[in-house]
Amino acid sequence: MFDNPAKPEIDAFLRRIRTIAILGLSETEGKPSYHVARNLQKFGYRIVPVNPTASQILGERAWPDLESALQNAGPIDAVDVFRRPEHVAAIVDEAIRLKVPALWLQEGVVDETAARKARAAGIFTVMDRCMYKARSAMEPG
Repeated sequence: MFDNPAKPEIDAFLRRIRTIAILGLSETEGKPSYHVARNLQKFGYRIVPVNPTASQILGERAWPDLESALQNAGPIDAVDVFRRPEHVAAIVDEAIRLKVPALWLQEGVVDETAARKARAAGIFTVMDRCMYKARSAMEPG
């Protein structure tokens, strides 16, 4: 069974990070990924869209894949994943290969085996949680 980090650990993580690659960020305003990304920007995070069909989202250049985002967009502190669960195992393998420091799997994005594998590889991993909701729930400070 995969257990998420405790709330104080998640809060400290969200205070520490600055740049978030959002894998599967949609250009469509009504989509959850767009809503989350826009609100993360309002919290002061820099977002790096990862979407092979977009050139720009929310004023930021979009990258076709995680590898090109990591190579070209500067240091990325976390990858927030808005992809279906069946894609998570491959995303984790890529994150391990690319030495991603943190992986956040959004609500409904669940693959316990892959999440455990990411954590075992030293990647800070949160699964089936909304990053925006977690940031909104933080105490000031």
